[in-house]
Formats: sequence, structure tokens, C-alpha cells
Amino acid sequence: MKVEIKLLSEAAKKPQKMSSSSSGYDIFAANPEEIILQPGEIQLIPTGIAISLSPGYEAQVRPRSGLAYKHGIGILNSPGTIDADYRGEIGVILFNFGSQPFIVSSGMRIAQLVIARYENVDFQEVEELSRTERGEGGFGHTGV
Repeated sequence: MKVEIKLLSEAAKKPQKMSSSSSGYDIFAANPEEIILQPGEIQLIPTGIAISLSPGYEAQVRPRSGLAYKHGIGILNSPGTIDADYRGEIGVILFNFGSQPFIVSSGMRIAQLVIARYENVDFQEVEELSRTERGEGGFGHTGV
């Protein structure tokens, strides 16, 4: 599958797979200067890229496990959704869940981008839904 990409700044890099079987492509920060993310702080980090997806596809912006585990850095609104008709810069909403400031440097791998197919649906209103063994059980109904 081909995805068109536009690099919007000198600091921008194309997403990269870090292994042949990875589902996600690492995406990079493209901030003009270092951003210090304080504990409990939220920042929108620019990536310097915009993409064009075919209808029926979305891009999901997901956290990187290494940043989460080693530094307590996560992504709010995760996974973030890039719709097929969006042509603006992809930004990553980083949050510092950790106890130490975290420096985001240009060129740092900050998230993963996964391209996924989706279906358009026609919601049909009904009086009753089909029954299942689970029924309405949710939110921890099976225990810990």
C-alpha cells in the first residue's frame, strides 16, 4: 500500500519501521527547539509530516512502550486517529506521567503510526439486540 507523505519542515523525517514484522512505524518529533515536559504536563509535539490516506483507511497514533516504561511518557487520546480526509500536520499529544522532567528533542522517536482499514456502517435502530452469554456484563464483571 502506498501512502503519500509531505515533509513540512527541515526537521521532519519519514516514519520508519524498526523491524520487518512491526505493525507500527515510528514517528519523530520535529520541534524547532527542545521541549521540556514537566511531570503532569501535556504538550502537543509537532512531527513535521502530513499524509494522504485512501478512503477506508485511518492512521492510529499510538504510544511507544519504551517511553512509557522507562520514562512514564504516554499519549493522551490514545490511539489518536488520523482520518483519511485530514491533510494537516500530525501532532502527538504527549503526557508526562512520570516524576521527572522529560526532554523532547527534534528527531526523537515519540510515537508509532499504524495504518488500519475500517468499515463504514449503517446503524439500524432495533427494539432488542440479539442475546449473548455475556449480555450486559462489562467494566470488570469477570473479576480481577
